[in-house]
Amino acid sequence: MSILVAYASKHGSTQGIAERVAKTLTSAGHEAEASPVEAVGDLSGYEAFVVGSAIYLTHWRKEATRFVRHNRALLGSKPVWMFSSGPLGTEATDAKGRELIVTAEPKEIAEFRKTIGPRDHRVFFGALDPGKLGLPIRVMRKLPPARTHLPEGDFRDWSDIDNWANGIAQHLPGTSATVE
Repeated sequence: MSILVAYASKHGSTQGIAERVAKTLTSAGHEAEASPVEAVGDLSGYEAFVVGSAIYLTHWRKEATRFVRHNRALLGSKPVWMFSSGPLGTEATDAKGRELIVTAEPKEIAEFRKTIGPRDHRVFFGALDPGKLGLPIRVMRKLPPARTHLPEGDFRDWSDIDNWANGIAQHLPGTSATVE
């Protein structure tokens, strides 16, 4: 089965997740490729889709939202999974006890559930490498309170990502094995 893993990533964290999902799907016996949404051409050759975006200020990146809206008719007729990346840190809840992963769901996902009906949407922790940030953001991070809201490091849970991708593979015809 031919699967496109399309993504929108600003600093590479979401790209890494998309590439890992594509690799896991390929290891399970599918033809999967990861590509930035703005580089995707003709979608007619794909039988399933995984679409992901980084989250910024409770929204998907504009190019990812545009991709889904522009292709909603086709995406709505095929199996689609979605993921978002962005929460930083290792805590599952914030200071008020709210689940970070739940509250991190981008606002566009409700619309996508109605218009294309993805089989699942997952929010994964992201990564922050200060060396990849532009000067204005690096300066802002040093000013309180921003410093406390943007921890540095790679918080992606690769085992969780692999398990999610294996779950996708199990729902597609032609899966040969589960990748460990």
